[in-house]
Amino acid sequence: MELTIDRLTKQYGARIAVDGISAVLTPGVYGLLGANGAGKTTLMRMLCGILTPTAGEVFCDGKNILDMGMDYRDILGYLPQDFGYYPDYRAWDFLMYIAALKGIPREMAKKRCKSLLEMTGLAGAGRKKIRAFSGGMRQRLGIAQALLNNPKILVLDEPTAGLDPKERIRFRNLLADYARERIVLLSTHIVSDIEVAADKVFLMKKGRFLHQGTVEELTRQAEGKVWELRTGPKEAAFWEEKASVANLHREGEETVLRIVAERRPCPEAVPCRATLEDLYLLCFPEEERTPLDGKHGAAGAPRLSDDRRRNRWN
Repeated sequence: MELTIDRLTKQYGARIAVDGISAVLTPGVYGLLGANGAGKTTLMRMLCGILTPTAGEVFCDGKNILDMGMDYRDILGYLPQDFGYYPDYRAWDFLMYIAALKGIPREMAKKRCKSLLEMTGLAGAGRKKIRAFSGGMRQRLGIAQALLNNPKILVLDEPTAGLDPKERIRFRNLLADYARERIVLLSTHIVSDIEVAADKVFLMKKGRFLHQGTVEELTRQAEGKVWELRTGPKEAAFWEEKASVANLHREGEETVLRIVAERRPCPEAVPCRATLEDLYLLCFPEEERTPLDGKHGAAGAPRLSDDRRRNRWN
């Protein structure tokens, strides 16, 4: 199984949502990371044949997916960010309904629905109406419907949204097992899920793949740009305002900051090992900060250069 993306482009008027992306996907888990508006959902919808590209093509084992029609949809599973459901349907009835839409024979559908409800931890909730489900339960039901036809290509847009930590671990384990002979592409803002689950990561920005590679390959690009600084509470407030702080915690009277910066932010900062989250922060800077006047700023912190940018989660 091979999915080939060839110079895929989607343009809306003057705005380019996806800009000439190319990649080859073989069985495994692929993580798609990027800020809101990076083009992730647009790309996934084109890979599912929901949107027609402005330019470029997608091939499955050498065949254009738009020409394949139902043959492609038969091997595809898709979970959008907000999947549609009927609130008054019971979970079992909903899955059986989706199975019918996918053309799965009734007896096979019954076995598949039972298996998926167990797999997603919903075995005891099959007769409950979806309106009574928590957000995490609805998300697990969405994952179950995407797996109904046992797809060879599985596309998941924000699948871990609403899942608690235990559910996310269960989901990651499910993916690892499922992707042995299948292609799985997922997008999420929860970097730790990508870091643990993905065999390869695409970091997307302004419609293009800014970086792609294994987690280890990508985190190497942030090495030498991550620093630990131990300081007092007042100085910590200064750094929170003026630097890209990836993490902050207190140890006794000290505040320990994890700062992402191209250069050492001050002499007291010491280098530490980079993570995928650090690279994300480096790749999505916000507007320029106003430089401080004088040698020291608030609380005696050293002056920052005027070309330093602040990064923040979107």
